[in-house]
Amino acid sequence: MSAAQSEKQTLFIASLIIFWYSSNIGVLLLNKLLLSNYGFSFPIFLTMCHMSACAVLSYVSIIFLKIVPFQRIKSRSQFFRIATLSIVFCGSVVGGNISLRYLAVSFNQAVGATTPFFTALFAYLITHKKESWITYGCLVPVVGGVVIASGGEPSFHLYGFIMCISATAARAFKSVLQGVLLSNEGEKLNSMNLLLYMSPIAVLVLLPATLVMEPNVIDVTITLAATQRYLVLLVLINSAMAYAANLLNFLVTKHTSALTLQVLGNAKGAVAVVISILLFRNPVTFIGIAGYAMTVMGVVAYGESKRRHK
Repeated sequence: MSAAQSEKQTLFIASLIIFWYSSNIGVLLLNKLLLSNYGFSFPIFLTMCHMSACAVLSYVSIIFLKIVPFQRIKSRSQFFRIATLSIVFCGSVVGGNISLRYLAVSFNQAVGATTPFFTALFAYLITHKKESWITYGCLVPVVGGVVIASGGEPSFHLYGFIMCISATAARAFKSVLQGVLLSNEGEKLNSMNLLLYMSPIAVLVLLPATLVMEPNVIDVTITLAATQRYLVLLVLINSAMAYAANLLNFLVTKHTSALTLQVLGNAKGAVAVVISILLFRNPVTFIGIAGYAMTVMGVVAYGESKRRHK
């Protein structure tokens, strides 16, 4: 590879990472803005908007733009396994969005950083996969940090905390379940094709849930849109960014590595926390920051220990 080609490749990867950071943090902050500051208190409907955008944009990207090759579902049992994943995925996204109504983004991210703990737990319970004792030891500061951060969180809300923990556990459960349900080599789907199939199923699950649990969403949205003129535009941008985050996640993994993505993901949480504190001016304490820092260090140590003990 020539120096010019190498420079172009580096610039391309750097651009991907910047866009990936922007879309991931942008979705998180826009979710918080809409659900808390705009009075748009409909997390299930907002998740349905995200899934609708993912369904439409996945179809356009794969069928028309051919960003990745189209993979067909090969059996009814494969379809039901994907549907199961989709329902768990719905639960994790809805839970995360509900938690943002009640919790500061900084605390939401601290709780979300405990994903490795739940992943290790479900991997052991479902697949009996064991890690080394050193690896498990690294999870102690991951959980301990959140306990400390909870005690030092000025705007702690129990229901929001339960929803955030549930969403984090569901996210970890989905990743373990995905490895089990789609372990057959002939039935494995890349993340973009999986999103193509999961999104419409998620919309079908979320539509009745919205009608039952958020029956006044259309009336309130029309009323809010009359006073908040950018509301509809923000929801559309937010939904498109939800798809962009998934697409860029796939592209960054493809052009770098899963390890790079893990390191970038750990840093992303910290960047999101700093931006959210500057943007929303939510109060933070030294204990809260120390707890979050402990959790992040535990996550980094856990990732490193897993890599060394493979």
